[in-house]
Amino acid sequence: MHVHLILVLVAFLWGLNPPVMKIGLLYIPPMPYNAVRLFAALAVGWLVLRRLCTWIPLRREDRKALIISSLGFFFFQLFFTFGIQLTTAGNSSLILGCLPVSIAIINHFHHLEGIKPGVIRGIIISLAGVALMVAGTGKEVSLSGDHILGALLLLTAQMSYGYYTVFSRPLAATYSAYQVTAYILLISTGLFTIISLPAVVAVDWQSVPWQGWASFLYSGVFPLCLANCLWIWGTAKAGSTTASLYNNLSPVFAVGAGYLFLDETFGWLQFIGAVIILTGLYVARSKNMVQTEEKCQ
Repeated sequence: MHVHLILVLVAFLWGLNPPVMKIGLLYIPPMPYNAVRLFAALAVGWLVLRRLCTWIPLRREDRKALIISSLGFFFFQLFFTFGIQLTTAGNSSLILGCLPVSIAIINHFHHLEGIKPGVIRGIIISLAGVALMVAGTGKEVSLSGDHILGALLLLTAQMSYGYYTVFSRPLAATYSAYQVTAYILLISTGLFTIISLPAVVAVDWQSVPWQGWASFLYSGVFPLCLANCLWIWGTAKAGSTTASLYNNLSPVFAVGAGYLFLDETFGWLQFIGAVIILTGLYVARSKNMVQTEEKCQ
């Protein structure tokens, strides 16, 4: 029960992130904004997370998993930054909502984690809920023009996040989630800095108001650093495929935050979509619990 509450908290932090990022992106272009929030996440990761556990020297056999998970995290940040600008919010929500499918495929392809029938049913139900959430917001779903390129970039970003999630799980079996998060942030932030440095230097940072600074500080410290640390811990406990279903709770919190703080709409379709997403989580979780109990007997 404890791990599921933690994963709900992760979804909540991620759900609040889009409305907060919208505020910061009014003052800072996407590329430097993402770079600076990565810097904030890295600062917390190394100044705070390093003090929360005893660090274990990285074993040679774990380097491959660390490199894959770090590259997955880096490519997600990169392709998401460009893809989100080229396609609709509706496309983005639907593609990112398919993360559980990607993680199930990655696990199956690499023979890392079995996929239970209950989890498959939960994924299908959850995706239906995401589709209703998108329909309820009235966001356009389109594959015309630049939307095709944007959708492909977001699909690549989502698959990259799937690899980050899947390959960070075995690391968490040996090292603490704090240590794994700090390593991944160090590698991915370093790579992103190389790509984004010209854009970061071009920004007139003195003209950015406090709302912009507050936006990327929140986005870096909480959704990017804290939430991903809890995500790594949660996937180690619940399994990456099951944990990924909680990712689809993020739009529920995002729509709620948009309604409360940005005067966005919240209608019956969105409410029904949220209920269906919760139903998918219940189906996946209850089936897992039943199968676990049967094994114990």
